[in-house]
Amino acid sequence: MNQADSHTAAAQALVTFIRDSIPLAHTMGLELGSYDGEKLVLNCPLAPNVNDKGCAFGGSLTSLMTLACWGVVELALRQRGEDCDVYVGESTVRYLDPVWGDFQAEAQRAEEASWDTFFATLAARNRARIAVTCQVPGEDGKPAATLAAQFVAKRRKAAAE
Repeated sequence: MNQADSHTAAAQALVTFIRDSIPLAHTMGLELGSYDGEKLVLNCPLAPNVNDKGCAFGGSLTSLMTLACWGVVELALRQRGEDCDVYVGESTVRYLDPVWGDFQAEAQRAEEASWDTFFATLAARNRARIAVTCQVPGEDGKPAATLAAQFVAKRRKAAAE
């Protein structure tokens, strides 16, 4: 299996886990778009995520962006064999334009953040935080919604402890 196939398989396994573990994600119709080892794209159909105006519900946009950002961190940890719980520490959402069709969230490590620093901190303190960004592209290609977040990873205690 080449690296691209390996990334896709890991991301598909994560999406299956999310859909099986989080009823909201299953109801939203969450699906894997793509994953290249850095950027995770998750897709949702409009129909189960529509609001009273006929466009995408803001809560669905935020949920999808949060799950995509969480997924980026979770995949990076899994890739390195780290067993951690991952939490959103804080996030800021901006709604810039209505979304009138099926939508996707594109998440990746924030430009100013470093995986090297994140993993060094995790090794030293058993917890670390990293900035992740996400956008929902609009029909014109410009972001319709954005999320900037800090995610925290805490090493799980071994079962014997």
